[in-house]
Amino acid sequence: MKFSVTQENYTMNLEVFVIGKDLFATIIGGDTPHIGTVTTLTKNTDIQTIRYPSHDGRFHKDDVLAVRVAKIIQSNLPGSCTITAGVHVNHISKKQIAVSSQMAKKLGEDLKDWLQQTNFDAPEPIYYSDSENPQ
Repeated sequence: MKFSVTQENYTMNLEVFVIGKDLFATIIGGDTPHIGTVTTLTKNTDIQTIRYPSHDGRFHKDDVLAVRVAKIIQSNLPGSCTITAGVHVNHISKKQIAVSSQMAKKLGEDLKDWLQQTNFDAPEPIYYSDSENPQ
């Protein structure tokens, strides 16, 4: 599933891949999409983020977008969720920075609506009991 929003002359995309009951999502956009951060969560666990270093040694700040989406969808998650984020707009303006949070909110709300309407009827895994071993 793919969602997009455009404001102030740039587009931000959120694409979701369903893996069983888990979600892999990517938030990208601007002039140079990339993976700047990785954010993980489930319905019942804290949101955690890894931020990668950027070209100049500072760390990417794309988790601001991912965490915004994560907080909106968290209570509707069917399983685990991993969100990569990387939006870069060349010579970004103050207006473009200001709308990025609104754009992420819109993407999160679109994803939440989709999650509420989607049936995640994947088979449950079967595990060996403590008294069983592979044959």
